[in-house]
Amino acid sequence: MNIAILSRGGNLYSTKSLIRAGEARNHTMEVLDPDLFQLSVEEGNAMLLYDDEPIDDLHAVIPRIGASNTYYGSSLVRQFEAMGIFTVVAAESILQSRDKWTSFQILSKAGVAVPKTVLVNSINFESQLNCFQNEPIIIKLLEGTHGHGVILAENAHTALATIETLHTTGVKFLLQEFIAESKGADVRAIVVDGVVVASMKRQCKEGDFRSNLHRGGSSEVIKLTYEEEHLALRAAKALRLGVCGVDILQSQRGPLVLEVNSTPGLEGIETTTGKNISKSIIGYIERNKR
Repeated sequence: MNIAILSRGGNLYSTKSLIRAGEARNHTMEVLDPDLFQLSVEEGNAMLLYDDEPIDDLHAVIPRIGASNTYYGSSLVRQFEAMGIFTVVAAESILQSRDKWTSFQILSKAGVAVPKTVLVNSINFESQLNCFQNEPIIIKLLEGTHGHGVILAENAHTALATIETLHTTGVKFLLQEFIAESKGADVRAIVVDGVVVASMKRQCKEGDFRSNLHRGGSSEVIKLTYEEEHLALRAAKALRLGVCGVDILQSQRGPLVLEVNSTPGLEGIETTTGKNISKSIIGYIERNKR
């Protein structure tokens, strides 16, 4: 098959890993920059040009759409869908998972446990903060990756000044309970085609509360409990993601989904676990393109 990876980063670990896995299965792999596509609709047909050349020989695409390119990137994926080309992650799923509040609404409808979360509006900040009874509060921008746009406020008083400042900038954000017992750690599970193919526990570096490896956190292999695995699979299903990373907090009341990532990085978890996740993704394509 001819398989394209939609990515601006041809030299990134994840991209290279996917190329190796595809070529090992005798597929023709290429990296296509989303910014170099021209999308159009002509006479009722979806059309695509790449570097002024028509796209007419692809069997499948692997979207690696960055947060800064969500709108155009998801539009590109939808164009491939309209052309009947298989994509491992659907355009609508990218959009829904990228917006944290939308994803929490969908997860809640599916009965997936998440931390207590409040969408902030400009009516009454103090009333919204009272929901957390002066406990530590996490303030999150609706879109953000690698721990960016996440602030820990010690209490409602300190949170008020921050959210008033954010509100003046027009940024959309939410409030979320701080799960102190997780002690700056979370669990990352990678789901491919309805199966958890790898999992690790991430621990924040000293002095931080965000466990992202990009921010200096550490990681170790972990075996998920039945409840954690079941939760990860339900989250992936709710957001209709064939491939995703599900971040889970271990709380006193059971596992809670913190976030679902439609474009999870592969370097940290493949290095930590020794699992070839890229091979699983290629297998997913093969099962759907027989």
